[in-house]
Amino acid sequence: MNLSNELDAQELQVKLQALKTEIWALAHSHKGDTLTLLTLLRTLEEAHREIRDSLFQDSLPDNRQTLYALLKDIEELGGWPYVARMKLRSLLTNFPEASISENESTAND
Repeated sequence: MNLSNELDAQELQVKLQALKTEIWALAHSHKGDTLTLLTLLRTLEEAHREIRDSLFQDSLPDNRQTLYALLKDIEELGGWPYVARMKLRSLLTNFPEASISENESTAND
């Protein structure tokens, strides 16, 4: 990697860290507001999907050497990016068992 590429990579890291800090501040300012935080998560997931499906896929290598370099980078520097979704069971951990049982019996009536 030459000096120009290293400077570009450092500049990118600074910008990404600033963006991450801004997103975290936005999320923190809506602490406790489930619907707003859910909207934020949906927006991040949508941005991830749009970048992956357009810009990233268009930039994928077209020869073995660059594919190998990409795979090596993925392996060495953190793996494949993934936006995880919560499982419904995780949401239910905040409810007491009695409330769940009560809702189930009401639904069965």
